[in-house]
Amino acid sequence: MSTDGSSAPDHTHAALLARVDDLLDLPFPAGEEGSEDDDGRSSGPGHHLLILRAGPDYWDGRSPETVEPAEQEIEDGFSFLATELSGRWGEPRTVDLWPWLEQDEESGAVVPEPMAQLCNLAGSMQVWHLPGGARWIGLAVGQADPEWPIWLLAAVGEEAVLPG
Repeated sequence: MSTDGSSAPDHTHAALLARVDDLLDLPFPAGEEGSEDDDGRSSGPGHHLLILRAGPDYWDGRSPETVEPAEQEIEDGFSFLATELSGRWGEPRTVDLWPWLEQDEESGAVVPEPMAQLCNLAGSMQVWHLPGGARWIGLAVGQADPEWPIWLLAAVGEEAVLPG
């Protein structure tokens, strides 16, 4: 809900950070599930994936007038969150997501979540390892197909999913 009391989503930077903090505090469920309030979250054993912000869809075309402002809004949100999370936990490491996609396509191996979803949406993500060594949080910008919205994504997972 927005700060003016309307039902429109709150797209402020503070709201993005609050959604990340809520995701960090959320326990992992025993089975795969989507969120009950359709907020763009999927969760399962050892992971959460959340669409923090979505641009418009591009079914009617990808004109610069629609794409550039959407890309800028997503990038602004990403930059804000990356700065905030780096202030808490230091500089992130970049995790290349392509090997996960190649592993899925070439060997048919089961790719763990949230990597299975992320590797189909983005090429890389920025990852911070949380104190205590049990969880990490990642930020990525992704898009399922050229007609779909550009998404700012947050993922939380167990350390065992990310080697190294």
